[in-house]
Amino acid sequence: QGELVESGGGLVQAGGSLRLSCAAFGRTFSSYAMGWFRQAPGKEREFVAAISWNGDRTFYPDSVKGRFTISRDNAKNTVHLQMNSLKPEDTAVYYCAAKWGSPTQWGDYDYWGQGTQVTVSS
Repeated sequence: QGELVESGGGLVQAGGSLRLSCAAFGRTFSSYAMGWFRQAPGKEREFVAAISWNGDRTFYPDSVKGRFTISRDNAKNTVHLQMNSLKPEDTAVYYCAAKWGSPTQWGDYDYWGQGTQVTVSS
């Protein structure tokens, strides 16, 4: 079994930045695609970013493209999400996820973290 633990969330003003981290425990995820998703109160879970197992491919929806950057360090079994130019609509619980195979925007991931809250004030 494996476990994903997110950190780095918090309260930030609009226009600010946060860097989320996802640490993997119990197994190595270096061969897994990794993704970030978010869910705001009363809304469906939304895809935020994904990265291939070796980091050569990244994917973003238009809503965060150019503002968010996903990266990974397989030696440390960690994944990061750098979020810049944050907007109030980015407020949500952010989840890290791991998937065997190619990264996708769909929720078909095998492992999920418990989430970290990001709140952007206007």
